[in-house]
Amino acid sequence: MADSTWIDAVARLRAGREAGVLVTVIEVRGHAPRKAGAKMVASADRTWGSIGGGNLEAVAIERARELISSGATEPETISAQLSDKAPYQHGVQCCGGEVRILLEPLPVVPAVAIFGLGHIGLELARILARHELDLHLIDSRADQLTAERLAVLDDAVARIQVHAVPLLPEIVLGELPPHTHVLIMTHDHAEDAALCDAVLRHGEFGSIGLIGSAAKKARFRHRLVTEGGHDEAAIDRITIPIGLPGLSGKEPATIAVSVAADLLVKFELAGSPDLRR
Repeated sequence: MADSTWIDAVARLRAGREAGVLVTVIEVRGHAPRKAGAKMVASADRTWGSIGGGNLEAVAIERARELISSGATEPETISAQLSDKAPYQHGVQCCGGEVRILLEPLPVVPAVAIFGLGHIGLELARILARHELDLHLIDSRADQLTAERLAVLDDAVARIQVHAVPLLPEIVLGELPPHTHVLIMTHDHAEDAALCDAVLRHGEFGSIGLIGSAAKKARFRHRLVTEGGHDEAAIDRITIPIGLPGLSGKEPATIAVSVAADLLVKFELAGSPDLRR
C-alpha cells in the first residue's frame, strides 16, 4: 500500500472498515513545501501521500491520530508557522511561510444486517440504502434476492452485500463486522428463533431487533431461556417489537420507516466509536 494515492487510501480504509483522517493543505501564505490542495491520509498506524514532510506533516499526523482515537467526526483546521522562530515539536522547518490545514475524519460507518428480505425487509433496505453505511442483506429464499427484485437498490449510497444462504442463515453472523446492528425479520419463526439464539451466543453486535408482537416476545423469551440457556439480561438485548413506539401502522412501508427512524436515532445517540462501527 506504500504507493497508493490518497484516493486509493480512502477507498481501502472504507472497504476495510478502518478509521482515518483526510488531511488537506487549504491555504498557503509565503513559502511552503506544498501548494494548497496537497492531500494525505492518515490511519492509526499508516499514512499515504504527503503535505510536505517535516514538522508540519508530523504535527498533522499526530493530531489526525488523536481524532481517530477519540472517535471525532467533525472536521477541524490547524495552522502552522514555517519559521525557525516558530514553536516546533518534530524539527525546525524554516520555509518562511504559513500553512493552514483541514483535517476531515473518515469514521467507520455503521453496519446493519437485515435477515429476511420480504415486503418489510425490502422496504427497510430501500430506506437504509440511502445512507452512508454497510448494509448486509440475508435471506434463505433465493427468489427474494434476485437481481430484478433488488434493482430498486441500484442507486444505493450504502455499500450493499447480499448473502444468499439456503439452509442456515445464522452462519452469516460470523461474517459480519463487530458491532453490526442486527434486524431479524424472516418469513419463519423457527428461523427467527435460531438467529436470536445465535446472535446472543456471538455477543459482539450493536443493537438487536426482532420483528413481532408481545406474544411472540413471550414465546421467544421462554424458548431462549429453557432451550438456549440464555439468562434474562442477555435476552433483554433483543428489542421486540422494533421501531418507534408511537408509530403503529402495519403497512410494510410504515413499519420500515419506523424501524429505520429508530435505528438512525441509535446512530445519533451512539457517542462511542465502538457503536458507530
